[in-house]
Amino acid sequence: MAYDYDKSLRPGKLPHIWCPGCGHGIVMKGLIRAMDTCELDRKNTAIVSGIGCASRISGYIDACTLHTAHGRAAAFATGVKMAKPEMNVIVVGGDGDGTAIGGNHFIHACRRNIDMTYVIMNNFIYGMTGGQFSPCTPTGDKASTTVYGNPDPVFDISKLAIGAGATFVARTTAFHATQIDKLIAEGIKHKGMSIIEVIDDCPTTYGRRNQFRSVIDMMKRLKDMAVPVAAAAKMTAEQLDGKMLTGVLHKEVRPEYTEQYAKIIDLAKSA
Repeated sequence: MAYDYDKSLRPGKLPHIWCPGCGHGIVMKGLIRAMDTCELDRKNTAIVSGIGCASRISGYIDACTLHTAHGRAAAFATGVKMAKPEMNVIVVGGDGDGTAIGGNHFIHACRRNIDMTYVIMNNFIYGMTGGQFSPCTPTGDKASTTVYGNPDPVFDISKLAIGAGATFVARTTAFHATQIDKLIAEGIKHKGMSIIEVIDDCPTTYGRRNQFRSVIDMMKRLKDMAVPVAAAAKMTAEQLDGKMLTGVLHKEVRPEYTEQYAKIIDLAKSA
C-alpha cells in the first residue's frame, strides 16, 4: 500500500513550487515519514524555516509552522524552544540560508546544544534567489555570481556542525531516499542539537550552468559520491578522494541547553 502523505499536508497548498528533478520533495517526504515514525503530535511540533526553495517545506506540512526571515531560521527556532521547551522543534532550509546568511545562528545553535533537529538541504547553490554561489558551491563550479568558476574553498556542513558542538550529526543524499527518514527520526529522538545534512540537487540554477545532461546524471553522481561510514573505515585515503561519508557521523551525550537554562531560572527565583 502506498504511503499516505496527504494526511500530513495542508489542503490547497499543492502543486509545490519545486522544479522537476529537485531533491527537496524527496526530503519533505522523508521528513513526514520520520515524524510519523516518532509519533509526533503535530499540534506540539514546530517546523521553522527561513527563505529559499528548501524553506518552503514549512508551508506544505500541516503542523505548527513558522516561515521566517532569510538566514534566521535557527534563531527563531531557538526562541520557540526557549519559550516552549516541551515542543518538538524542527528546522528546514538550504545551504545558503543555513551556512551563509544564517551561518552565525547555525554555529551558535550547535554550540548551545539546544534540543532541536535541523534538516539542511545542501544543493550547492542559492536556488530560489538567483543562482548565486553559496559556501557549499564546489570550487571551480559556476553560479550566476561566479560565471568563470567559483574561486572559494567550500564548507563541509557536517564537519562545521561537529566542530561547533552539535551532538548528533548525520549525512545522506536525495538518492538514498529510504535513509533520509531513518536519520531524521534518529535526530528527532536525540536529546540535543541534531544536524541532518541531505545532499540533493538543483537541476535548474546549478545543473544547467555546470553542464549536467540530466537529473538522472546528477542523481547517479550522488550515488557514486556517497560512502557509508562503515565502508569508509576499510578504505584508503586515495579511495576516499572525492567521496563523502554518509550515515551517522557523530553522536555524543552532553547537557541540553533549555534544561540547563531552566536550572538558572530556578536559581534566580530562589535567590
